[in-house]
Amino acid sequence: MNHGSPGNHDRDQDQGHVLLRTEGHTGYLTLNRPKALNALTHPMVLRIDEALARWQHDPDVTAVVIEGAGERGLCAGGDIRAIYEDARTGGRASADFWRDEYRLNARIARYPKPYVALMDGIVMGGGVGISAHGTVRIVTERSRVAMPETGIGFVPDVGGTYLLALAPGELGTHLALTGAPVGAADALLCGLADHFVPSELLPRLAADLARASVHEVLERYVAPAPGGTLDGDREWIDHCYAADTVEDIVERLLDSGAPAAKEAAATLRAKSPTALKVTLAALRRVRGLGPLERALEQEYRISCAALSSPDLVEGIRAQVIDKDRSPRWSPPALAEVGPADVERYFAPLGAHELALTRTDSTQEVPW
Repeated sequence: MNHGSPGNHDRDQDQGHVLLRTEGHTGYLTLNRPKALNALTHPMVLRIDEALARWQHDPDVTAVVIEGAGERGLCAGGDIRAIYEDARTGGRASADFWRDEYRLNARIARYPKPYVALMDGIVMGGGVGISAHGTVRIVTERSRVAMPETGIGFVPDVGGTYLLALAPGELGTHLALTGAPVGAADALLCGLADHFVPSELLPRLAADLARASVHEVLERYVAPAPGGTLDGDREWIDHCYAADTVEDIVERLLDSGAPAAKEAAATLRAKSPTALKVTLAALRRVRGLGPLERALEQEYRISCAALSSPDLVEGIRAQVIDKDRSPRWSPPALAEVGPADVERYFAPLGAHELALTRTDSTQEVPW
């Protein structure tokens, strides 16, 4: 993440990573880093935000569509190699990136015009942040939606804790802790998406949105989604993940008798113990915070604290840099992560708070 003054070549390349066009009455945002699964960089976030701000006040633009270039997905998340280098060197670039990214997530959630997200293929982490807060969220048979942060020693962010806390029962807790990807039907069940459209029809749907209203177009393309799995697993998921601690959740999963529950327990045992405990605490707390902006403020505190945590660097190293898939978490066991270790992630940031909301004597005002 370069916060200096890039040369013309770098600037042109940054702009090329988000293609902007208007056709008819619709603005189109295309993430254009297909070789990197359209992973978000800081310049990409700023370019999307600037385009949305401009189109918001353009009377000729009545809707916005966001899509990903290539065949593999909308967006695999943030550029975690850059976060790895930043965390290793004690930099501020990641905190600056998250500040602008979370502000973008809030803008999308409050956008006054229909914001249509084509969530085809892989939609993970930051990809969820630029899609699942939108007005109309479309999944396909190829969709794989996930918040996989605990696997790299991180915690669901970009409003992910807010979205998952709203899922029925304890489904969101299951997805947040395990990082498991879900297909179209389960994304719909969990409230991460609104409609299913076969992937082969997306180009025509996107083109039609230039000429007709979102409502008219959706009527022609929406279809029933293929079956999912979470609905049939609700009994053990709701029971196991309602436990007070991660240790108790793992114990209930092992005792439940359901093969899928035992698989979930094994998955949790491979994740960062600290990230698991902070994630559970974040989900439980976010339910009492109110609007999305409050959740993003909490997530910003957590993300900034994670930068100085050994597990974030180690998790990215194991999964992305060396790819040995054998992270050495510190501490290595759930029992060794105490309340003070968790509370550190929620500590106020003083002058560095995200501050998306302000409170006065009469009302709370979203940023």
